[in-house]
Amino acid sequence: MDMKTVLSFQWSAMLPEFIILGMAVVLCTIDLCMPAKYGRRNLGYGALAGTVLAIASLVPLMSEEVVSILGDTFRLDSFAVAFKFILLVGGALVLLLAVSYRPKEGMKETRGEFYYLFMIALLGAMMLASSGDLVTLFVALETLSISSYILVGIRRGNAKSSESSIKYVINGGISTAITLFGMSYLYGLTGTTNLKEMGTILSQIGDGQLLYICGIAFFMMFVGLCFKLGAAPFHMWAPDVYEGSPTPVAAFLSVISKAAGFILLLRLLLALFLNAPGDMEGIVGFLDRYKIFIGVVAAVTILIGNLVALKQKNLKRLMAYSSVAHAGYILIAIGALGYFTTSAIWFYLAAYLFMSIGAFAVIQHVGDQTGSEDISSFAGMYKQAPVLAVLFALFLLSMAGIPGTAGFIAKLSILLGAFAMDPSHYALAAILLVGTIISYVYYFGIMKQLFFRNQDGPRFSSRLPAGVMIVLVVCAFGTIGLGLVPGVAIDFLFSHFGDFEDFLQ
Repeated sequence: MDMKTVLSFQWSAMLPEFIILGMAVVLCTIDLCMPAKYGRRNLGYGALAGTVLAIASLVPLMSEEVVSILGDTFRLDSFAVAFKFILLVGGALVLLLAVSYRPKEGMKETRGEFYYLFMIALLGAMMLASSGDLVTLFVALETLSISSYILVGIRRGNAKSSESSIKYVINGGISTAITLFGMSYLYGLTGTTNLKEMGTILSQIGDGQLLYICGIAFFMMFVGLCFKLGAAPFHMWAPDVYEGSPTPVAAFLSVISKAAGFILLLRLLLALFLNAPGDMEGIVGFLDRYKIFIGVVAAVTILIGNLVALKQKNLKRLMAYSSVAHAGYILIAIGALGYFTTSAIWFYLAAYLFMSIGAFAVIQHVGDQTGSEDISSFAGMYKQAPVLAVLFALFLLSMAGIPGTAGFIAKLSILLGAFAMDPSHYALAAILLVGTIISYVYYFGIMKQLFFRNQDGPRFSSRLPAGVMIVLVVCAFGTIGLGLVPGVAIDFLFSHFGDFEDFLQ
């Protein structure tokens, strides 16, 4: 590739990625050159400024036509831009939590590393949204994964942090191997790694043996990605990793890493298998034939996530199982796979971003004050910090899907999507409703501690760090706004991104 070809590319399409990468390099250089006696907290504000600048640079790209550069390995389409907004806004909120994080031990000397590793992980997630090639997808996935492994174990000398990091590395390595094995089958079938070309070739397969191999590849990639999503029965790493991670990292895994996993799953399913035949006659589509397995995984994930959450005493472990259940709700949308699937998932991830990060902000503040993340340590919060208790209750109600909150509209969109298909997916809709009802038990159990249990001695301060306060205000506004006036977000989505019709162009 000569210099003239390189200069001919529309590099402005990668401006948000360049900003994140450049800031990561700058932060790394400053951290290495700065004397040890100086604190590293200000590096967090640099990372936050870079993330906000990346969001600003993404706004003009909403009006761009589809841009494909570097041999179609990087695509900027409406799908990529829409989901990058979720990733970057979530990243900014997590960074606000990180600069306010006050661990008792184990992270002071590694705080500088945290910020540029976080930026690299965010870069990997963003590249997943724009990848048009299996090689690019895999490199982006590993960029996100390897950075996440280090972030989980960044509290040196903390036994839980080290244990969770090891478990995460082992499970992540297994899932990566399974996913890569499935990808290798597809490469062997098509002879290319370009997603668009692979999708065209797979749509023309008529041989029964080749369809069988295509099915094996689908199962292996889906199982490998289920590890990343925390979907049952491949979720066993999640509670230990959430509990042992620093709270901002747990929030990152719950929102950004999970969103990146669904972005990758949607890219693969829609680009490769949407038009592939499910039988030799081509009467049944590939996804129509195999989406029953996605539905089964969704049902199992919802039930296991909600039922096991009932027994949890540690709030971060409970949030892990809650995250598992929410992954199941989103998988219902993929299992139903209708016209509005992508937009419903985008709205759900946006709603989940606000309610989940808001809940983790409260958990972090209380954990920093009390040194405990046990549910009982939240007893009596309303009497000592009423505003904080009400905000925490708001986020929990949204997770439970109570009307008037973003979580209710998000679940309703998934439910309507399941009914809108022909034939309707009544079983999946019923599982969603059953899982939601079960979740009321543990969500309202936490609220019972907040409002109706007493705790001796002052434990909660209504004086919040600036970062935590900003996160709580933004997340409360987003949770209420998306719940009461969801049309604003939906109009924004369809006016700027349509129905993602340029996804396969």
